[in-house]
Amino acid sequence: MSTYTGPFLVVVPALNEAETVASVVTDVSKAYPLASILVVDDGSTDATSEEARSAGAVVAKHASNLGVGAAMRTGFRYAQVIGATIVIQVDADGQHDVKQIGTLIEALGGADVVVGSRFLGSGDYAISRTRRMTIGLLSRAVSVPCRTRITDATSGFRATGHRGIPLFARYYPTEYLADTVESLALAGRAGLSVTEVPVVMRPRQGGNPSQGFVSGVLNLARSAFVALQSMILRLPPGAHELVEAA
Repeated sequence: MSTYTGPFLVVVPALNEAETVASVVTDVSKAYPLASILVVDDGSTDATSEEARSAGAVVAKHASNLGVGAAMRTGFRYAQVIGATIVIQVDADGQHDVKQIGTLIEALGGADVVVGSRFLGSGDYAISRTRRMTIGLLSRAVSVPCRTRITDATSGFRATGHRGIPLFARYYPTEYLADTVESLALAGRAGLSVTEVPVVMRPRQGGNPSQGFVSGVLNLARSAFVALQSMILRLPPGAHELVEAA
């Protein structure tokens, strides 16, 4: 666990995670009492918002399901409002061990964006051969703009430092299901440094995954197309200036 005591925000994108979101918020609060916690309810039809509030989180609710990218953009904008200098992304299903947030924060000492990788030898993360191959292809592609080897481009367990917050608050990719990969490409092309640290991924603690096997593979393939497209398009206007001014 990190000894960092500065202002940081934990953003928890959530869609119909009433069964698990309160325990995630409680675990973060216990491990990091000084952390601010924002749950972005991305159009849930269950009691996700109520459960998150009951556990002590601030809740921002989207009127409809816009995707994780839109939820994270909301989170980065909230970080600017409260003056947070670090943003941590954590899933609402309990798969991320929040005690490892400290590992992500410590790695920010040498990078602007830190990705928690399931494939760097910490734990035994089971995944189908097809999904692993697709994630591997995505990771190799995004390694080019990031100027470093990336092994887990689709990981949703991340930390972003102060230079990345204004960039992502304005331009965090909202293309549905492609945000994790495209955001790394954006970070690298805008001049942010990216690194990875090993993390352990736990089984989902409750609820049901939003994608089945076939749809998951198809969406990974779609993510690959969007990510590759983002690497050849021009950077959004002012992206470099936002990073340099932070």
